[in-house]
Amino acid sequence: MILVTGATGTVGREVVRELRAHDEPVRAASRDAERTRERHGDDATWVSFDFTRPETYYPALEGVDAVFLVRPPAVSRVGRDIVPFLDSAARMGVGHVTFLSVLGAEKNPLLPHRRIERHLSALAAKGAVTYTFLRASFFVQNLLTEHRRDVVDNDRLFLPAGDGATSFVDARDVAAVGAVTLVETGHENRAYDLTGPAALTYHDVADVLTAELGREIRDVDPAIPRFATTMYRRGRLLPFLLVMVGLYTLVRLGFAGRVSDDVRRVLGRDARSLRTVVRDNRAAFGADDGSRDE
Repeated sequence: MILVTGATGTVGREVVRELRAHDEPVRAASRDAERTRERHGDDATWVSFDFTRPETYYPALEGVDAVFLVRPPAVSRVGRDIVPFLDSAARMGVGHVTFLSVLGAEKNPLLPHRRIERHLSALAAKGAVTYTFLRASFFVQNLLTEHRRDVVDNDRLFLPAGDGATSFVDARDVAAVGAVTLVETGHENRAYDLTGPAALTYHDVADVLTAELGREIRDVDPAIPRFATTMYRRGRLLPFLLVMVGLYTLVRLGFAGRVSDDVRRVLGRDARSLRTVVRDNRAAFGADDGSRDE
């Protein structure tokens, strides 16, 4: 039995799909299992789970052999919430944890992902669990969530990334690697850097969108104060804005462009390109929508 946390998220739902394709028994975690089951169906066994509620740990972990771990953005208290969950998993006999981390986490002690990695490493040193770290680059799917509005409504990318390059990765590739590490041996106590096949600036991204969608998409590259003000007026909360500004500052400084072949090493095929993902989602980007406001 494999427990997937964050099972309704960008990567988690794809992990559930991949595991079901492998005919693996899946227990998918959600804060409200009944509501989630109504929305997503019975492809997995849904269980109510919340990192901040220890009383939900036992029902979620009972009989589980491996865990796909996603830290919810809202859970910032790693020592209070994530660490006790991992300790409970180890005590209950979970053998392996695959953790969705971020590219470069091993170099940044301030990231909560790094603190989680360190705790899993400590548990592994005691023989309590094994782990796999999936250090993923920026998801292409972010263009379909956080930034879709500007692409569809305004024919633009509105991000303060400057000329920095990003090695965008398809969340489906991350999920496919994650599923392999959960069902196959040979990935214990290893870390994989998961990126796309190339590092692209947002000027490059705008060119790809323009070519695939059949209309011009501009890369505006706003100053950080303008970006923050616009997002705040759209209802984004200050903590979220600070995270976004921090991330795109790293891009501007050139820290997001590392390219790895770890997807190929695990899956035996190339990582999907940005162009492929955009082509797969043309309708979501408003490719044939004649009602857009210019």
